[in-house]
Amino acid sequence: MKKIAVIGSGFSGLSASAYAARSGFEVHVFEKHDQPGGRARQFATEEGFVFDMGPSWYWMPDVMEDFFADFNAKASDFFQLVSLNPQFEMIFSDEKVAVPESYEELKALFEKLEKGAGEKLDRFMKAAKFKYEVGMKDFVTKPSHNWFEFMAPKIAVSALKLDLLTNFRTYVSRYFKNEKLRMLMEFPVIFLGASPKDIPALYSLMNYGGYALGTHYPLGGFYQLVLAMKEVAEKQGVAFHFNSNVERVNMESGAVRSLTVNGEDIRFDAVIASSDYHHTETLLEKEYRNYEEDYWEKRTFAPSSLIYYLGIDEKIPNLKHHTLFFENDLDEHIDCIYGEKKWPENPLFYCCCPSKTDSNVAPEGKENIFLLMPLAIGIGDDEAIREKYLLEMLRRIEKRTGVENLASKIAYQRSYCVSDFVADYNAYGGNAYGLANILSQTAVLKPKIRNKKVANLFYTGQLTVPGPGVPPSIVSGKIVANELIKKLK
Repeated sequence: MKKIAVIGSGFSGLSASAYAARSGFEVHVFEKHDQPGGRARQFATEEGFVFDMGPSWYWMPDVMEDFFADFNAKASDFFQLVSLNPQFEMIFSDEKVAVPESYEELKALFEKLEKGAGEKLDRFMKAAKFKYEVGMKDFVTKPSHNWFEFMAPKIAVSALKLDLLTNFRTYVSRYFKNEKLRMLMEFPVIFLGASPKDIPALYSLMNYGGYALGTHYPLGGFYQLVLAMKEVAEKQGVAFHFNSNVERVNMESGAVRSLTVNGEDIRFDAVIASSDYHHTETLLEKEYRNYEEDYWEKRTFAPSSLIYYLGIDEKIPNLKHHTLFFENDLDEHIDCIYGEKKWPENPLFYCCCPSKTDSNVAPEGKENIFLLMPLAIGIGDDEAIREKYLLEMLRRIEKRTGVENLASKIAYQRSYCVSDFVADYNAYGGNAYGLANILSQTAVLKPKIRNKKVANLFYTGQLTVPGPGVPPSIVSGKIVANELIKKLK
């Protein structure tokens, strides 16, 4: 039986390991932390708070269901998924807008903000649904070795409708004139790692995958998805090794023959790296790397983030499960990330309060808060500057909720920022989301999933196809496992 190593147990590693083991390989996953999940780890505090460390938006639930269905299971076998209503709230300088669970109510909201926008939303979502069905079912499932893969009749015929050559901002403005509606539609693509004016309009599929399919939450936290995928993988025979740091990829006759893990050499027939792509390549001798250092320096990376995990001693009124604080100028903040690469003067930020939905994540009468502010990669992030922005975010939460002196009500506090992403995940520049999904980094133009010089080394995750985000990472694992299966069988 062929023996396969998977480096890292993020979503792509969990996915790849399950598919590879299902095909009859002996699969071992090596994770440097003491639990699975990568950026989606979870931790609990002595005070009784339970924090998801990373992903909190459960969008595109059909992608998760497709994964479970491949193993004759479904998400409900592992956790209870709750549909959020409202899906989220967006705070503007002069009002707040709540996005309802019901599509008909969403149409009414659009119509209220701009006459005729309800009917335009129908047209927008019809096109977005088409992009979603072609994009998520056909386009993103390709290994992207070359452009010929995209000559399949369905994709070729659909190419113009996918709007790959139109930028997202221009596309949205064709439908909506109201500034708030535009921001509402542009917000999802910020997490693809670039300005809406640099992201292909193809990604309106995210509006469908979110607003139309709904925003969900797994009771117990996003980590329930990690645990469920780990259980699926283990049922296929996958062995997980925690506190196991891969220190070197060892070559013999032009192929990977072993990994050095915690000082011990362990032989394998093939390796799938779900770890940071750039970091994985540093574990290889230079002549076996796919890309030189200057290649990575020229890439456009998705943002890093300042994150705060806060346990609050009392309930906070007027706060939803998901709230976007967008009182300030979006483009000004984006320019600080991609242009000037500095801390923003007038930041936007996101607040997640899962204790509004889930009694398991905070003690009774208390609140669990996760704050996230997108940042440029590679910038300094000492404790003083983190604290400065915490106070700014707390001030704006106080203004919108009516709570006074929120800082004095913090029972637990932990920050996480650029240098932590580097230390914990070997993330290039401290990026949080991988490579930006701009046109020059789409499909075939992304880092390759196979090593061009080493036949039995593969790469998966958010720095390769199809891109950043939880659903794409799950898809990435399946793509790479299929490539490995074809190669070895």
